[in-house]
Amino acid sequence: MSAGFRITPALWDKIHHFASFPQTGVSLQQMVLFGQNPSQGTLLKANPFLAEELPVRLAHRVEELDKLPHNLRDMPSIKKVKNWYAQSFEELIHFPPIQLPSNIRQVLVGHKNNQITFPESKPNPSLGDAFTAPQSNVGNGNGFNRLKLRVPMERRYYANTHGITHWPPELQDYNKRFTKLLEHIKSRHDPTVTTVAQGVLEWKRSQNARHIGLDMQAWLDRFYMSRIGIRFLIGQHVALNTQQAHEDYVGIICTKANVHDIVQEAIENARFVCEEHYAMFKGPPVQLICPPSLTFAYVPGHLSHICFELLKNSLRAVVERYGVDHEDHFPPIKVIVVEGKEDITIKISDEGGGIARSAIPLIWTYMYTTMEQQSLEENFVSSDFKAPMAGFGYGLPLSRLYARYFGGDLRLISMDGFGTDVYIHLNRLSSSREPLP
Repeated sequence: MSAGFRITPALWDKIHHFASFPQTGVSLQQMVLFGQNPSQGTLLKANPFLAEELPVRLAHRVEELDKLPHNLRDMPSIKKVKNWYAQSFEELIHFPPIQLPSNIRQVLVGHKNNQITFPESKPNPSLGDAFTAPQSNVGNGNGFNRLKLRVPMERRYYANTHGITHWPPELQDYNKRFTKLLEHIKSRHDPTVTTVAQGVLEWKRSQNARHIGLDMQAWLDRFYMSRIGIRFLIGQHVALNTQQAHEDYVGIICTKANVHDIVQEAIENARFVCEEHYAMFKGPPVQLICPPSLTFAYVPGHLSHICFELLKNSLRAVVERYGVDHEDHFPPIKVIVVEGKEDITIKISDEGGGIARSAIPLIWTYMYTTMEQQSLEENFVSSDFKAPMAGFGYGLPLSRLYARYFGGDLRLISMDGFGTDVYIHLNRLSSSREPLP
């Protein structure tokens, strides 16, 4: 894949140049509007946006990976990930541009009278200290930073192409080739989460450290949040180019995501995994209280991932508290879903004994797990942790990032000696832009 790949001085120059530009955040609302009724022209307009935005995001990450403190940058797995990002960056910036007839070029560039007004994306409420740009992006302390200005997203990403009915064949070919490149890049980065985890394990062993520091925790938050964003943009673009039109879907965004159905499926999957892991006939029951017709615009895969991870934790806590032989007497796990003015909130309550108050801060740290300490297998290439009930201390912090990505959050309240309540807050207004580190 990237065996033997080296970042040349010339490539470093380009990486530093692209990293000097700010990243452009998008909201779900904007992506739904941009992706409705896609034509070859609107898809082509999206290509240059991605061909420019993705290298900027990748360049930021390569720079950050290269400047990691405490010798983390020297770990073999971290170097491997840095090379993946640099290789994907190189492929994108060298992708050949398309030559178009002037009449089509004018439409795609878009004049003022050809623009459509889009709702403005709002700052993401989850942006906190962990997501402030690292100091390397800041200038000389006089209030100016070295990031350069960029054209507003709606002018770069959207084109009003209603007047054109015939698109040249080379346009379709270009869209296909660019989509294929994106699929290839997405596939290359599938094992990123586990490979970075391996790198952190390598570092912990080399330093004989039990826990990671706050600065490393903040970096992992930024890095994984950025990864969610990159995969969302790629997944959305690939889906628009390859999937059949569906009235409820715009790319990977479901405009009418049914919360009851998504949560119910996560419950069934988590119970199945629990029963397999503990060799039980029947795991703890899960009660779902949710309006059956509650829908909102969201990425179903994100919500499914969050609920599955949290339910897995609750099921494990209940089984380990009461014992495998207690099959007929497990207290139920309750899942309650409520729609408010701003949020849809999902509460998952279990009677699994809770968490000691002193351990609460640790549950949000990566590599912390209540299971026996495990190590990743050699060449583990899964795109996410598929270990049945265990994990590597990534379930909770990653789930919180998925919730925060579109302006939601994840909160946990525990009653030591009784059980735990986890609250998933989802922004139902869809107007928060990505929290870009």
